[in-house]
Amino acid sequence: MIKVFSSLETLNEFAAEEFIALAKEAIEERGQFTVALSGGSTPKSFYQLLASEKFRDKINWKAVFFFFGDERNVPSESEESNFRMANETLFVPLKTDEDKIYRWETDFETADKVAEEYGERVRFFFRDFPKFDLILLGMGADGHTASLFPFTDALKETDEIAVSNFVEKLDTTRLTVTFPVINKARNVIFLIKGADKAETLKTVLEGDFQPEKFPAQNVKPADGKLFWLVDDEAAALLQL
Repeated sequence: MIKVFSSLETLNEFAAEEFIALAKEAIEERGQFTVALSGGSTPKSFYQLLASEKFRDKINWKAVFFFFGDERNVPSESEESNFRMANETLFVPLKTDEDKIYRWETDFETADKVAEEYGERVRFFFRDFPKFDLILLGMGADGHTASLFPFTDALKETDEIAVSNFVEKLDTTRLTVTFPVINKARNVIFLIKGADKAETLKTVLEGDFQPEKFPAQNVKPADGKLFWLVDDEAAALLQL
């Protein structure tokens, strides 16, 4: 499903209502709601909205377990940390219990070790390969999603839950879940805004299949729902 919004505010409102509905359904059916959060600038205001008076009392947050789809290999207090952003905008305002938060433990280990330990913790929680109720994703202007960047080794990973992924153009190593994890989720929601994404979004959704060049094209949940929530600037070139 592709939905276009006139502003980030209306996009966030829809996403929050969808988040609440999915959470209620999961909690009713399975007693808990498992969500993998995304980082970056776009979801920040979305997390703030979820924690606001308008939405904070609509679900039982004690039954929500938070994970992260990817992370920068930086200390948790770094301004670049996805965990720090989510902590400040969502976890602290909601007074989330620490045992409900599964973050990448980036403070003390090498990237490879962090990824290995995260994969083990996720597998232990799910008692199997994970099937998240919801995975939130963004998309970069280059077509990357999570930290699955164009032409990087992690794109080919088929067995592991989490890996470290060297990104040559950034000269850095990122941490990310893999496409098998994303595509096993019950629901995947992309949150995309900005004119700088328009050309890539058109190619990803309407162009030739080039998954190495545009990794977001690899997101195809096997038996789950896929939502593309985009603002009108990002959707400007789409043939809708």
